[in-house]
Amino acid sequence: MVLQVIARVPAKINLLLAVGPVRPDGFHELATVFHAVSLYDEVTGSSDDGVSVTLGGPYGTRAPDGDENLAVLAARALARRARPARPPGVRLGIHKEIPVASGLAGGSADAAGALLVCNQLWGLRLSDARLAIVAASLGSDVPFSLTGGTAVGTGRGERLRPVPVGGPLHWVLAFADGELSTPQVYRRLDELRAERSAPVPPPAVPDDVLAALAAVDAPALAGLLHNDLQEAALALRPSLSDTLRAGDELGALAGLVSGSGPTCAFLARDDAHAAALASGLAESGTCAGAVAVVGPAPLGT
Repeated sequence: MVLQVIARVPAKINLLLAVGPVRPDGFHELATVFHAVSLYDEVTGSSDDGVSVTLGGPYGTRAPDGDENLAVLAARALARRARPARPPGVRLGIHKEIPVASGLAGGSADAAGALLVCNQLWGLRLSDARLAIVAASLGSDVPFSLTGGTAVGTGRGERLRPVPVGGPLHWVLAFADGELSTPQVYRRLDELRAERSAPVPPPAVPDDVLAALAAVDAPALAGLLHNDLQEAALALRPSLSDTLRAGDELGALAGLVSGSGPTCAFLARDDAHAAALASGLAESGTCAGAVAVVGPAPLGT
């Protein structure tokens, strides 16, 4: 019997995030390029009678615990779908290196990690496709967190198509002091669009983005990075403009708010440039901290 399983799940940034109109179900139609980067949460699953979670790491105290934790919800959702002979239990331990409510899908990473460790711990042997169905029921980013790498996401983001990337890309993540609520950012985007009364085009990922990724052409990619949620995030957190400006002044190829924010992601030329950029941003006083990362990042064990 397997007594303990460990999964390391990476954070994600959105290299492009196009947000369409609100759908009848209340969600927005999306077209996005997910890109996993080398900042990991580690999820450990141990055999137990019930489902519980213990949180640690730099951001463990900021994450919800108990029934409000998405990893706990993921374990219970998997148990309901698998319907084993006896209700399985798990004691989850999450070491959080990914900030909470930061636009990096840290909660989704933890949920994906819980699905992966429980699938193995309980001997369910569910396929990736079946795990993805459970993941989609938990949140729009959770299916991508099961895969890592780089992918185009459509629908709510849950429909994925892997994207080839020809080599490593170097990034710097600048963390904000505090959090942003994803639903609040989407509501602000809708308000801004309503004020303009302009039609919202169907979201799409330009072929040029995929070509730049395949060629690992960082300068070309820099001119194509875009996030429809950035305007709303800046409206709610104007200080992020200072972070973006600091990255530009320090020589980043490009910078943007990651997802719903408030983390800002900056593209660097290479690892040395990323290290210098991270140091400069950390000393700029415009963010709570900065770290150099590499993408696309795989799942870890």
